[in-house]
Amino acid sequence: MVAPPEDERPLAAEPPALPAPVPVALRLRPPVRQPATEHFAPTDPPPGADLSRHPAVARALRDRRFQFFLILPNQIIFWAVIFLGILGTLVPGLNFATAITWYIWFCLVFVLMLVVGRGWCAMCPFGGFAEWLQRRSFWRRTQRALGLGKKLPEPIARYGLLLSIGTFIVLTWIEERFNIAGPGTPADTGLMVIGIVAGAVLVFSLFERRTFCRYLCPLSALIGTVGAMGSVAGFRTKDRQTCLDCRTKDCMRGGEQGYGCPWYTWPGSADSNLTCGLCSECYKACPSGNVGLFVQKPLTSVVQPRRRRADVAWAVMALWGLVIFQQVNATNGYAVADSWLARVTPFGPYPNPVDYLGIIAVVALATAGVAWVASRLAMRPLAAHATVSEGSPIATRRAFVDRPSRFRAYFVPVAYGLIPVVGADYLARQLPKFFKHALRIVPAVGAWFGVGGGTHSSLYHTQILSDPQIVVAQVVVIALGMAASLWATWRISRRDVEPLASHPLAARLSALGLVLACGASAGFLYVIMHAAS
Repeated sequence: MVAPPEDERPLAAEPPALPAPVPVALRLRPPVRQPATEHFAPTDPPPGADLSRHPAVARALRDRRFQFFLILPNQIIFWAVIFLGILGTLVPGLNFATAITWYIWFCLVFVLMLVVGRGWCAMCPFGGFAEWLQRRSFWRRTQRALGLGKKLPEPIARYGLLLSIGTFIVLTWIEERFNIAGPGTPADTGLMVIGIVAGAVLVFSLFERRTFCRYLCPLSALIGTVGAMGSVAGFRTKDRQTCLDCRTKDCMRGGEQGYGCPWYTWPGSADSNLTCGLCSECYKACPSGNVGLFVQKPLTSVVQPRRRRADVAWAVMALWGLVIFQQVNATNGYAVADSWLARVTPFGPYPNPVDYLGIIAVVALATAGVAWVASRLAMRPLAAHATVSEGSPIATRRAFVDRPSRFRAYFVPVAYGLIPVVGADYLARQLPKFFKHALRIVPAVGAWFGVGGGTHSSLYHTQILSDPQIVVAQVVVIALGMAASLWATWRISRRDVEPLASHPLAARLSALGLVLACGASAGFLYVIMHAAS
C-alpha cells in the first residue's frame, strides 16, 4: 500500500491547552484561612475586661503626661536614695536609702509582680530617666531620638530573657559580696543605684527604644516570668483581624500621637503579658482605636499561651537556682563550706563564686535533669510528632533556644508550670526583712528633720511579726504558690504535654511530682532558716 501524501494525512488532535499555573494553583489550593480569633481565644480577655472602655481611664492613657507622672514619684524617691545613701547617716536602719530599698521596696515589687505583672516597668525610675534623655523630652512626642539608635544583633536578641538573667545573677553576687542588702553601708546602696542608672543610660544611648528594659535590665526576667501570674493582661488588640489588615502598623512604627512600642511587642500577636511594659504608646499610636488595656484572670499568662519560649523556661530554672542559693546561704552548713572555699580558692570570702554559681547551676540543671528523664520515659520521639525539613528555619537555626526535641516538648511547658512556686519563693524570701524592719522607715524619715528618736524609737525595734510567725507566713506563701503551680501544671500538661506523650498519665504525674518536690524543698529550707533575713 502506498502511503498517502503527507499533506493528505489526517491531522493529529491538538493537545488541550494547559491553563496558566497561577490560576490553577489558586483554584486547586483552598484559600488559607487565618483563624486569628480562634487561635488567640484562650489568651484573649473578654471585651468587658478592657479598662480603657471607661472614659476616665481612656483620657489618662491618651494623655502624654500620664507615664511621666507615674514615674516621677519613684524618680524622686530613688534620687533621694542616691543622695541620702551617700551623704546620710551611717546607721543602716536609720538611713532612708537602706530602709526604703531593702525593707519595703523589694518586697512590694514582688507583690506588684504577683498582682499586676509588669506594673513596676510602667513606673520604673531607671528606664524612665534614661528614656527621657533618649527622647529629649519628659512627655512631648519628638521625632528624633538622642543616641545611636542601633538594633541589638539578632543572634544576641534570640536569647531573650537569658540576657537579663545574666545581669541579675551578677548584680545579686555584687549585692551579696558587699552585703549591700544586709543592709550594709548605706553608701553602697546609693552607689548600686547609680550603677544601674548609668548602665541604663549607656544602653539607651547605644540602642533603640527600650532595649535595656527588655533584654538587659536585671529585673526584666524576674518581672516577666513571675509577672505572668498577674491579673493585668497588658495592652492588647480588641479585634485581631483589624490588626492583621492594618497597613501602617503605627503601634510598632510610631504615629503622630505615640511612639512605636518601646518593647518590640505587636498587640496583634500578643498572647501573654510577658513583654508588655504598660507604657501605653501602642494605645496612643493606634489610628483605629483597636488597642485596649485589659485585665485577666490570675495565671492566664502562665497557663494559656500557645507559643511557649525556651528562654523563659531556662530563665525560670536559673531564678529557681538563685532563690535556693539565697535560702541555703542562711544555713550553718553553707557558712562552713563557703569559709573552706575561701581558703582553698583565690576568690575571697562570701559568697565564693564557686559555690554561688555552683549552687545555682546544680539546682537549675538538676531540675531540668528530672524533666529530661521524664521526657525520655514518657514522651514520644520528636520524629513521631514533628517534622523538620532540611533548610527550614528550625533546621538552620542551631541556638539551643530554638532546637526542637522531645525534651523541649516536655521541659518548656512544665517550666511554665513552676512559675507560681518560684515566684512565691522569691516573695517569701523578702518577708523577714519586711516584717522585722519595715517600721524603721518612720524614724528613718524623721531623721531627715532631726526628730523621731533615732535608734531609741520604739518603732525602730518593733517587729510586725515574731520570728516563728514569719516562718509560718513563709511556709503559707510557699504552700499557696505550690497549689497554684499544681493547678497550672495540671492544665498545661493536659493541653501541651499529653498529646505528645507515649505515656500521658506518667507525663502528667511526673510534672506534678516535680512541682511537689520543688515546693517541699523550699518550705523545708524556710523552716530550718528560722526567719533569717
